[in-house]
Amino acid sequence: MIRSKKSVVGLDLGTSVVKAVEITLEGQEPVITGFSRVELPPGGSIDEAVKQVFKEGKFRSKRVVTGVSGQDTVVRYLSMPRMTDSELKQAIQFEADKLVASDEEFIIDCLPLDRREDNDQRDSMKVLVAACSQDRLQGQAAMIQGAGLLPIAIDLDLFAIANAWEMCVLPDADGIDPEDIRATALVDVGAKATSINVMRGGTSCFSREIPIGGASMTQAVARRLGIEGFEAEAIKRASEDHQAEVRTAIGPVLEDLASELVLSMDYVEHNEGVTVTEILLSGGGVLAPGAAEYIEQSIARPTRLWNPLEGLRVDVNRLDVEELEAWAPSLVVAVGLASRVRI
Repeated sequence: MIRSKKSVVGLDLGTSVVKAVEITLEGQEPVITGFSRVELPPGGSIDEAVKQVFKEGKFRSKRVVTGVSGQDTVVRYLSMPRMTDSELKQAIQFEADKLVASDEEFIIDCLPLDRREDNDQRDSMKVLVAACSQDRLQGQAAMIQGAGLLPIAIDLDLFAIANAWEMCVLPDADGIDPEDIRATALVDVGAKATSINVMRGGTSCFSREIPIGGASMTQAVARRLGIEGFEAEAIKRASEDHQAEVRTAIGPVLEDLASELVLSMDYVEHNEGVTVTEILLSGGGVLAPGAAEYIEQSIARPTRLWNPLEGLRVDVNRLDVEELEAWAPSLVVAVGLASRVRI
């Protein structure tokens, strides 16, 4: 039997590293068929990094999904009167001025989150609303096109993380008990910020970005050792000779991050009536010495390092599997972006 194949490259435009993961759908099975990463030097061009990623990655496809995050984006969870999808699209435009405190033009989208079986029982429904600066979206799309690629979607990094979890980890949705109050917190520690997305079954019930990440740890190491940032980054990642000093330097950063995570978990449990039973850690920031262990001890909840490749087949003929696995925890956003190959 000949199985049809289509591929999508998830392109994670990080502030310090550009990462790309290609997923090919072979029949109904998603397969990792490409991977590349390029580090951005201080003042480096992200446009050139994207071109280099695709030159080195030798991907099958030029179809690309990228993500956005940070100050140009807004995510809100609203309670609204129950209505049809078309009515909701119109109604949400009237909420725009309340959601976006800016004179810039923003593009807004929304998604009802209530389970279908609940809709007939309630007069209101919970709606996820996302917005992003139109200039940011247009600029990012133009940059991708300028590299000779085809942008097929721009997602929010927050929800790319959830898509990766849904594809790789989430049990069959048909087996989810609607009364189950257990939730999983996906925590991705990036360079500039840490993203939190709390998932109950296949539905996001809380998300947030904390402006603390791997760059904060690097700065702390640089200050303690009296060295430049690029030297501190290298030592933070790989130097066994300075592990004790690195752990001491990043301790206050991890303490602040853990405090914010605890506040977030307490908030979502109190307001959403869920119990966060597991925290999955990902992102380049958790690869720093002792970072994952410190967060687990401070949060006092079951925590584990998350490999977004678990459950996915890797084309060993096209990839260096050892290198791919070494960077796996930092590839969650890229994997989640590429998961749109299933749509």
